[in-house]
Amino acid sequence: MAEHKVIAEQLIDGRSWVSQPAVSPDGKSVACVVHVTSLEKNKTYSQVWLNGAPLTGGDHDSSPTWSPAGDALAFTSRRGEKTGECTLHVLPITGPGELRTLCSLAEGIDAPSYSPDGKWLAFLSRTPSEDAKPDDEALQPARKIERFVSHLNGDGWIFDRPMHLYIVAADGTGSPRNLTPGPYQHGGIAWLPDSSGIVTAAARHETWDIDHAEDLYLVSLKADVEPVRLTDGTGRYARPAVSPNGTKLAFVGSTDRTVFPVNDQVLIGSPTTPEQPSSSFVVANAPLDRTFDPTVGAPAPIWTDNASLLAVAEDRGETHLFRLTLGQADPVEKVTSGPVTVTGASWDSGTLATVQTRVDHVEELFIGDKQVTSVGDSIGSLARTWERFSVDTADGTEQIDAWIMRPADFDPERRYPVLLNVHGGPFTQYGEYFFDEAQMQAAAGFVVVMGNPRGGSGRHTEWGQAILGPKHAVGNGTGWGSVDVDDVIAILDAALANYRFCDADRVGMLGGSYGGYMATWLAAKHGSRFKGICSERAVNNLTSLEWSSDIATLFHLEHGVSHLEDPEFYRERSPITYVDEISVPMLIIHSEEDWRCPIAQAEELWVALRLLNKDVDFYRFPGENHELSRSGSPFHRVQRAQIILDWFKDKLDG
Repeated sequence: MAEHKVIAEQLIDGRSWVSQPAVSPDGKSVACVVHVTSLEKNKTYSQVWLNGAPLTGGDHDSSPTWSPAGDALAFTSRRGEKTGECTLHVLPITGPGELRTLCSLAEGIDAPSYSPDGKWLAFLSRTPSEDAKPDDEALQPARKIERFVSHLNGDGWIFDRPMHLYIVAADGTGSPRNLTPGPYQHGGIAWLPDSSGIVTAAARHETWDIDHAEDLYLVSLKADVEPVRLTDGTGRYARPAVSPNGTKLAFVGSTDRTVFPVNDQVLIGSPTTPEQPSSSFVVANAPLDRTFDPTVGAPAPIWTDNASLLAVAEDRGETHLFRLTLGQADPVEKVTSGPVTVTGASWDSGTLATVQTRVDHVEELFIGDKQVTSVGDSIGSLARTWERFSVDTADGTEQIDAWIMRPADFDPERRYPVLLNVHGGPFTQYGEYFFDEAQMQAAAGFVVVMGNPRGGSGRHTEWGQAILGPKHAVGNGTGWGSVDVDDVIAILDAALANYRFCDADRVGMLGGSYGGYMATWLAAKHGSRFKGICSERAVNNLTSLEWSSDIATLFHLEHGVSHLEDPEFYRERSPITYVDEISVPMLIIHSEEDWRCPIAQAEELWVALRLLNKDVDFYRFPGENHELSRSGSPFHRVQRAQIILDWFKDKLDG
């Protein structure tokens, strides 16, 4: 229907939001990035803003970082002579001067960071192999694959173009120098205070794709000096940050690499001591049992002095900034408050800048408690809020967090069709952030219901690990398709029982990725509850996923056994096994270039349903990957939303 296309366009076209706050060294200025989506040009653009106003005029300016003196701002862009080439620039702020271009690289420039002495800028970039590949794929040589995780959704093949750590002179002289050449991936930049080296995260050992360990390394700026491993190979660590006096190293991760999911902690070690055992690390966030690797992403921990730091964690649908103070009896203090999600943070000289979003407003810049940008006001009255409610688990031991959003032009005397949403992951969370999916569904006249069943994040460790496989060495999980299904049904039952405007005879359900797994599972096992189900970018066959996904072989960290050790477990927990039990109409949506859940997952389901003469519609999106709904082309995102809304309108009102 045309009205549903208009709804999608209103919430996607021209939508603006803020990211990447950066406080100046004196605390008097704040830079950030403002993004805007253009349906006409079918692109999303970004510019650097300073103190609430545009600073740069490029189409793809990003990643602002201040010089130590605060007199210049570095940022990345795409101003090179070649299409798609990424560039690194320095712009004078406090005095005269012109924009300087430090370097141009074809493979991108990420996370630029000034050295404390101001002489260098470090950054991350992919380094392609020396063998140049022609554009014509018919002339490209065969790829020899030697390790798992050799390609990533959205990034393409990475084994022959690993992410490396570079430095370049901040004054514009010289060329970038690769500090970490070789076959290994790197991520994160934390300078030592004397500018002699950088701490980064990497898996620089031969068996990284088998044992899944990721360590921290100290990389010297001196040529021909091998990186020094700082951790002992037993955990998974990332996002390092060195204290101002250089004596402490904060980082985020887990000391146990054999299990996922797990609530990642903020750990404290040394930035210079080699091979530190995990038992020696201080847990800065104890006793707060929450993950510091939130669904929406987060910066590295931020040191405010040599004993305290700021870090972002999830908490039951909210995502907050916490102050962690070492050596205190009560070391954890919540800095932000209210039903919000913090997506970015920066601090210097007593000034705190955050980017915050709530359910009825996109991401905006805050300084302290004051909102200083209003780029999302264009959405205006289109955005709706919601009501939070709680549901007991089946055994009565816990409460499930859930939300309900009333439809546009709500009349309490009417009864409305209901759309039940299930998030992906499963170790993610719905919560207090602007979610355009829910907004579009409500604007189209549906009641929106969603919640965070067991297996998700934002809660204590046992909650997140409740659906580990029953043979897993850690915990007492019951596997996918067990208590998580019970919780989803409990959320729906509570909404239908407690909100009389919900029409129990007109209920639809949708989910993507793991949420797509739940969609297909519910279609088979609880199909009579629904008039239609949309299974998007779904996991339908756990067995084939374990050899075809870009992260194939990692799923045993959740299931506890591999598909070779226990093929029957994988078969019995795969929704495709029960496809003959599906009678509810199904909508299947998948992207052609989805490497996380390859499109064969959708094809298996569609072929089976069609052979069984079931009611099924299948849409395939060209040129898109697993992130279609979040970062796909604006044209495709609008079309996808219209397909979903039109389909449910037909099935629930027909």
